[in-house]
Amino acid sequence: MKKAIINGKVFFERKFQEKHIIIDDEKITELVDNLPENIEILLDAKGKYVSPGFIDVHVHLREPGFTHKETIKTGSEAAASGGFTQICAMPNTHPVMDNVQTVKEFYDIVRREAKIKVYTYAAITHSLKSEELVDCKALKEAGAFAFTNDGVGVQTSSVMYEAMQEAGKLGMAVVAHCEDNSLIYGGSLHQGKTSAKLGVAGIPNICESVQIARDVLLAEAAHCHYHVCHLSAKESVRAVRDAKQSGIWVTGEVTPHHLLLNEEDITEKDPNFKMNPPLRSKEDQQALIQGLLDGTIDCIATDHAPHSEEEKNQPLEKAPFGIIGSEHAFSLLYTELVEKGICTLEQLIEWITVKPAQVFGMQGGKIEADQPADFAVLNLDTSYVIEKPFVSKSSNTPFLGRKVQGKVTATVVNGKIIYQI
Repeated sequence: MKKAIINGKVFFERKFQEKHIIIDDEKITELVDNLPENIEILLDAKGKYVSPGFIDVHVHLREPGFTHKETIKTGSEAAASGGFTQICAMPNTHPVMDNVQTVKEFYDIVRREAKIKVYTYAAITHSLKSEELVDCKALKEAGAFAFTNDGVGVQTSSVMYEAMQEAGKLGMAVVAHCEDNSLIYGGSLHQGKTSAKLGVAGIPNICESVQIARDVLLAEAAHCHYHVCHLSAKESVRAVRDAKQSGIWVTGEVTPHHLLLNEEDITEKDPNFKMNPPLRSKEDQQALIQGLLDGTIDCIATDHAPHSEEEKNQPLEKAPFGIIGSEHAFSLLYTELVEKGICTLEQLIEWITVKPAQVFGMQGGKIEADQPADFAVLNLDTSYVIEKPFVSKSSNTPFLGRKVQGKVTATVVNGKIIYQI
């Protein structure tokens, strides 16, 4: 029997319109103004907004190897509570996702325990070292989403070039965490006024931007789709913009925390403000926002990076990099970008649905006939305070205690409600 989500303001043809969504066999069949008879009501969204299910192309699920931080089950539940219906997990697990067997075992767990659609990246090189290229073709056949060494930059240009050549032949993207190890200088924060004030070693902008400058030229030579993770520096935005204007196939993402925070928000050695890349200057933050608005940066991705309290509650210099991001990304972005007039609700929805799907050629990301019945239902009239407990196993975030506007009240995957409050 066909089902329907009724009375919602539905994101259709790039704007919100009052429609009923008809669903059959896990897919959208049509959007109508008048509800047919004899139809099952899946959800009444009166007074709410219905978005395509959010897509996050950058999360850390920590399984296998680090299940004290997160698991595929808890990470997918956290994502579902934030309106995400598709997420892509990074390969810096233990063992690393650099072989077919580990990738197959990952998907076995996904089939048993994931609440939403979960994909995994494969590593670019064995053990995430900048030495030996993985078997790209075999990993694609095993289900790898794309190739990345997220967590570390690929240090050797020849290896990156060869990876791009292989990925290009396979129609796959190379997704880069850009970080030149010789320019990290043992830093924990951005090299700027806050690191100087707190007496902490800093990481300069060029640590990121010089690898992007290298890689866009390699991607041009290799005829490969090159995607930049978590852009953070104004020079990086400029490098991506210049590459796009030159016709190079480059795309990029930015995190909510780099859009909403900068180094001036760090007033003490709080490890919850430690992430990689670090929070940079206000000027860098403005460049990221402008890059998103003008299309230089394609989409928003959370870089959800859970750590246990014991790990994170160490002195700043010893604590691991990373913060969680899945559960409250929409509310934070809506509050700080839409409510403050920096962008429209429609633009925000595109950056977390339409654009990531377009960048990676994914199903979903829009509400129309024959698309998967994946939705996030939003109540924009409610506010709340971000506080523990979290759905995630971890709670490492600098946004604790922040009051936000707008909340995900239901998440639907393949026509089934998998989260609702």
